[in-house]
Amino acid sequence: MLHAIRPVMPILIGTALMLSLSMGLRQSLGIFLQPLTRDVAISVADFTLAIAVQNLAWGFLQPVAGAWAVRFGFRPVMVAGAVLYVLGLALMATAQGLFAVMMGAGVLIGASLACTAAAIALSVTARAVPPAIRSTMLGVVSAAGSLGALMAAPLGQFLSQDFGWRIGVASFVVLSLVMLPAAWYAGRVDRIPLPAPPPGEGPDRSVPQVLGAALGHAPFVVMTCAYFVCGMQLVFITTHLPSYLAICGMDPMLSAETLGVIGGFNVLGSLFFGWAGGRWNKLALLGLIYVGRSLVLGWYFMAPPSPASTLVFGALMGFLWLGVGPLVAGAVVEMFGLKWQAMISGLAFMSHQLGSFLGAYGGGVIYDRLGSYGLAWQIGVAVGLTAGAVQIVFALSRPTAPPPRLMPA
Repeated sequence: MLHAIRPVMPILIGTALMLSLSMGLRQSLGIFLQPLTRDVAISVADFTLAIAVQNLAWGFLQPVAGAWAVRFGFRPVMVAGAVLYVLGLALMATAQGLFAVMMGAGVLIGASLACTAAAIALSVTARAVPPAIRSTMLGVVSAAGSLGALMAAPLGQFLSQDFGWRIGVASFVVLSLVMLPAAWYAGRVDRIPLPAPPPGEGPDRSVPQVLGAALGHAPFVVMTCAYFVCGMQLVFITTHLPSYLAICGMDPMLSAETLGVIGGFNVLGSLFFGWAGGRWNKLALLGLIYVGRSLVLGWYFMAPPSPASTLVFGALMGFLWLGVGPLVAGAVVEMFGLKWQAMISGLAFMSHQLGSFLGAYGGGVIYDRLGSYGLAWQIGVAVGLTAGAVQIVFALSRPTAPPPRLMPA
């Protein structure tokens, strides 16, 4: 395997570093919820609305970023996204009210994530490596992309506690600058030619034709609908877990430590599910992840938290966190090929981000109105178990062959 990836190692390292920072910084923004809302006089729901807008911008712009990568190449898309990330964090660090928080943490970072996060990064990885090791390498890059939270969350919490939340966000600005050279090196993938299309398939297909083929393919549609639950559960945790622990009287550093544990076990989960996706049904594995997450959520929130239970929760949830990335990316390649992978993965990701909107904003609204997160986590568990079961049953009963109008390259 090392011999196969040695020529593209700079691409893979740049991609992993870009993904690590874009996801790690974004997953750690919840540690600023309490001090930021007090300082700039906005409500918890206002802050979570900004995170919800971030997820909507990310989701709806993801197919656009994927289409632009086909037309203009990955490098300009990723570098532009890195610039937007720096600007978004800088605006958040200097915010004096809701508008700046909404534009910085919401719109700009959301647009950046569409250009630098999992859909684009895993499309770059799939293009760069041979098919025989593709699933494994998707897991490796996803794992490396999980390391950002290990550094970002503790650093941001430490600086926020000792010097104020603005200094904590400013440290994120400095970290985000590293995304610029990382995106540039990852952009070398544009030099790698796509495989020739199979006989009888024309090389050029329009965007409406590609989208129509995807939306008419039942395995893809079921996977996309179940992906909604993935976004709802994960963003609820990253946005509201620090607030929940503060309400329960836990040490503020525990939330940062838990987010770091999630990032660490993310590495193991991404490696495992990348490996497993090369051997077993990717869509069935996705369903198992959703069921497993829901059971862990229910176990944790049914009783008052302790430091030990919170860290165990972080470990279990982390193992089941970004393992969906290599599975979804690999399934899209199997169904539709490499050329349009970024755009079609982005189409599925729109559903994920609608769920993220509900997890972030809905959790904030429920807390503001009821004074607790009880109803929010109960909804998350119920829909997660349902979606996971449907995904497993459908995956085992229906083939994942590509639609006839869009055979993979």
